[in-house]
Amino acid sequence: MIKLYKPAHFALLIDILLLLLSFYVVLDWFPLTTATPFDKYSLPSLYYFLTWLLCSYALKRYKPLKRQNYFVTIQKLFYTTLFVFLLYWVLIHFFYKPYSGFVLLTLSTGAFVVNYILLSLYYAYRFAVEYNDIDIKPYEKRINAIVKPAVRLDDESCNHLVSTIIAHSGGDVLDFLKEQLDLFSGNTLVYSKTAPENLEMMPNYQYSAVVQLERLNFMRNVNKRLYIINEKLPDNGVFVCCFESKSTRKKRILHKYPFIVNHIVYSFDYLFKRVMPKIFLTRGLYYLITGGRNRIFSKTEVLGRLYCFGFKVIREKKIGKLTYIFAQRIKEPEIGQTKIYGPLIRLHRYGKNGKPFEVYKMRTMHPYSEYLQAYIYERNSLKAGGKFNKDIRVTNVGSMLRKYWLDELPMVLNLLKGEMKLVGVRPLSAHYFSLYSKELQEKRIKYKPGLLPPFYADMPRTLDEIQESEMKYLTMCDENGVFITDIRYLFGILKNILFKRARSA
Repeated sequence: MIKLYKPAHFALLIDILLLLLSFYVVLDWFPLTTATPFDKYSLPSLYYFLTWLLCSYALKRYKPLKRQNYFVTIQKLFYTTLFVFLLYWVLIHFFYKPYSGFVLLTLSTGAFVVNYILLSLYYAYRFAVEYNDIDIKPYEKRINAIVKPAVRLDDESCNHLVSTIIAHSGGDVLDFLKEQLDLFSGNTLVYSKTAPENLEMMPNYQYSAVVQLERLNFMRNVNKRLYIINEKLPDNGVFVCCFESKSTRKKRILHKYPFIVNHIVYSFDYLFKRVMPKIFLTRGLYYLITGGRNRIFSKTEVLGRLYCFGFKVIREKKIGKLTYIFAQRIKEPEIGQTKIYGPLIRLHRYGKNGKPFEVYKMRTMHPYSEYLQAYIYERNSLKAGGKFNKDIRVTNVGSMLRKYWLDELPMVLNLLKGEMKLVGVRPLSAHYFSLYSKELQEKRIKYKPGLLPPFYADMPRTLDEIQESEMKYLTMCDENGVFITDIRYLFGILKNILFKRARSA
């Protein structure tokens, strides 16, 4: 017996519109056996339409999407399509032979594909702006977070530790660790493989340093491990880890195989071990096949994860094909969740009255890049135009998207939500906002940020010039009003974009 429920009006309306679109396309565009397809198929289309709606309702397709799982939703769509197709195929085959099975197949396929694409886009957006909670107990309040006294290792334990490090990682790694840490103090934990559950059982503040010899590429639940280690380490405790970077892996594969073959192997390796784990449609299948082992990490992603979970990178060193990171615990994790990184992202920005909001953009950077602003600024400062100099966070595809403004198209959502206006100062992150003068900060938060900043009218080159440009624009808003000022700036911005090739990167 079907349990009655109130259908979500929006889901029902969208489904009706998609069905009508499918009917129109099939009957108007595809070659049929009749010169008057709408006359011949109008009544059967109505029956098909009603059957689809009843079947969809019975399978609970019209419940709010935010309460449904993606794969379950697609499964319901598939069962609806299959049931309706088989029902009418039997009717056509045995009772209504004048009607075309090709038309039925085309209509069913079209209805499924259009629904599938729209559902995938919706969930791509939803996964881009939501988080999955890490399966771990809440972060405990830190009290007296100093390392506990320990007994120094005896000779036998020292020799065993040395032989373990050499056997797993080599003598160069042992020398690097000796330079950075007192390995034999009794307060240093060195391990190769251990489950997060074992780390959870470790007493808080027992070790001043934790050394993980196994590369991060081979480990699943990386965020969970970092979360636990952050909690277990005392204030200013040290964490050492290693990984094979994306660029190193590429060089290794390209040198290993003959020309052409090497590029084919690398392309498949990249798609399988880099792209599949990042896309919500395929990440479940990837983890089922591989168990999450041997993933491809960019250097940016690894550093970003460390900063996200409360560590500061003190030193980096390439030893063989692995990069070793010496990081210090400086604060609690920024999130207790793990992100799904798809092509659409949301970024925390300041809006009118200093109210934080989320800006939607196409992804142009490696995952976790948003946590590396201070790291990049400390090492490279800013270049002309106010962008970071030698910004390793931007991907090759991201550079292309920025060049042609494609990365900023999703910000139209912020415009429609009333969080931004067409012309206005650029919405800033907390780090960038802190670089501005106090006077400009106070002026900025009086107005909504905009899609087209005054930057593109004045084309400043340095941070000081950018601040002068924004101060000039905001002062004009105070004196002449926002509408008049925005109209004046809009013409200057469009002229520079269309004729002087001003770009967002």
